[in-house]
Amino acid sequence: MRALSRMFVVLVVVLAASACVTIHIYFPAAAAEEAARTIVRDVLEAPGAPPPYEPDAAPEPTSRGITPLLMPAVAWGLERLVAPASAQVPDLRVESPAINRLRTSMRSRSSELAPYLRNGAIGFGRDGFVAIRDLSDLPLQERARVQRLVNEENADRRALYREIARANDRPDWEERIRETFARVWIEEAPSGYWYQDADGNWRQK
Repeated sequence: MRALSRMFVVLVVVLAASACVTIHIYFPAAAAEEAARTIVRDVLEAPGAPPPYEPDAAPEPTSRGITPLLMPAVAWGLERLVAPASAQVPDLRVESPAINRLRTSMRSRSSELAPYLRNGAIGFGRDGFVAIRDLSDLPLQERARVQRLVNEENADRRALYREIARANDRPDWEERIRETFARVWIEEAPSGYWYQDADGNWRQK
């Protein structure tokens, strides 16, 4: 009788705990950085792109120290507790037709932007976009071409950040994704490219 009472208490505790658990979905910062670095290196055609991020598998729960009599109740409670949490393993989906089209478009434009990123006409902004720095040394006709390239590139980048957030059903992540890309664009920029530091000052790598 005492064993049955103990089992009942354990079952009540497990049920109460499962009812009170709140699952928080945190922004997967590490996965976002890996994804951003892969995409940026692809667009800039930089060597050594890392393999896609693969999170470690969640550890299997152990039954050591739990008597066979209590296993069914405890296992049921653990399933209620662990299954929803394991579904939130930090990961980021970066594959979709829209994302792939944007990557192709940006990669094809990269060689056109490169000379202007090196001569300082434009640079990588601290906000994740390309910014006009100084067009004074360019002919008027070429200035219009550079402005068009910048507008097209920024439209693709803005769409890329939005589409990655949509692919993960988390539109609220768009700002964090943009911030991650902003840092990675600058870190992965080739030598000679111009960029903005945290204070908005222009520097050359």
